[in-house]
Amino acid sequence: MTAGGTSRRTPARPNGVTLPALPRQQRVADNVYDTLRQAIIEGKLPPGSRLSVPLLAQQFDVSRSPVREAVQRLVSDGLATEEPHRGAGVAVLDPTQLVPLYEIREVLEGLAARLAAQHATDEELELLADAHREHAAALDRGKASHHASLDLAFHAQLRLAAHHPELLSYLERVQGRIAIAILGGNPQAWSRHAIVEHQSILDAVLARDPRAAEEAARAHVQRVRHDIATLNGSRDQAE
Repeated sequence: MTAGGTSRRTPARPNGVTLPALPRQQRVADNVYDTLRQAIIEGKLPPGSRLSVPLLAQQFDVSRSPVREAVQRLVSDGLATEEPHRGAGVAVLDPTQLVPLYEIREVLEGLAARLAAQHATDEELELLADAHREHAAALDRGKASHHASLDLAFHAQLRLAAHHPELLSYLERVQGRIAIAILGGNPQAWSRHAIVEHQSILDAVLARDPRAAEEAARAHVQRVRHDIATLNGSRDQAE
């Protein structure tokens, strides 16, 4: 009981997950969005988890309006879906929807790597190398659960180094579905492949070899697409 005689409520825990406190330096809706997005990418809110606006607002100690805005942004990103009478939840993607996405991504990520090899500044190359080192170090420490966010961070830096706003805009719009694809796969196996393949991309970009950079990036995405198709085939056989 508080001094005024009212009981103090324990913050709700949507889906049984305790989310971190919100930072205070941004708009509230941005804080909520960033926190939920990171929780989804790190697998703390797995596919299928409900995103209850009232419960999230209670946990974050904010009004419902910024939470509703943040959830709508997650829906726009492809990280969440909204169903009539059920509300929003973390997206569950059918693997057959991902193969066409990765066919397009192969071409665009290859272009991003080619352009990065041609246009990246020395500082951007350092940031790309840092992103790769951080990813490798996390996996060396057994932090495979961080694979999705660190994998996305490497590709995000590669796209920034391409200096192509239209390409950057398109690939950022599909990042939600890419994150869900990674989380729905085999993080242990995929992370080991990714580190080697990212190293090949990095080496080619550092060497300022556009053709090799494009080939390495396309080969990386091709492998993931093949793994998604194979994983889906295995599930179909199991059923």
